[in-house]
Amino acid sequence: MQEILDTERVKIIETAILLVIVLLVKISAAKGVNRILAKLDFDPVRKTISQKIINLFIVILLFFGLAGIWNIDQKELIVFFTSVITLLGIAFFAQWSLLSNITSSLILFFNHPLKIGQDIEILDKDYPIKGKLEDISFFFLHIRTPENEHITIPNNVIMQRTLLIKDYTRKASPTEKQEKINN
Repeated sequence: MQEILDTERVKIIETAILLVIVLLVKISAAKGVNRILAKLDFDPVRKTISQKIINLFIVILLFFGLAGIWNIDQKELIVFFTSVITLLGIAFFAQWSLLSNITSSLILFFNHPLKIGQDIEILDKDYPIKGKLEDISFFFLHIRTPENEHITIPNNVIMQRTLLIKDYTRKASPTEKQEKINN
């Protein structure tokens, strides 16, 4: 009986150590993201989505660490992993899948000139939308129209549409300034 208590006590201590390590990693990652965003001159609002992505990966790593510490039954773990792999396999091929939206949000965040607070126009022949970009979440772009309507559009749909981004903060090049003077 004492051996079982000692084993459980060791698992609890290992879990506490893992939680402290995860907390330290989360704090270091937050500081690192802030430094990188400041260095690359990204909009500070992008910090929120970066933190969400980092937190997602940290939670996944925490789950695997806890599964290792608490010796989860391998048969149950195999059923879980095959279910997750099946879900991911379906998500890779489904156009409206969750994974497609998450992937699109990462692409929009890191490789697209969209910035939160910009006025944008989605050039769609059936449903054109104009408004101010309020947020880029894992699944949706949140847009506020001039009529104060809140519109959410799946990220993977945005990847298939042409966007007109109105950037009032961009400085004109000397050539553009000269063209304005000539006109």
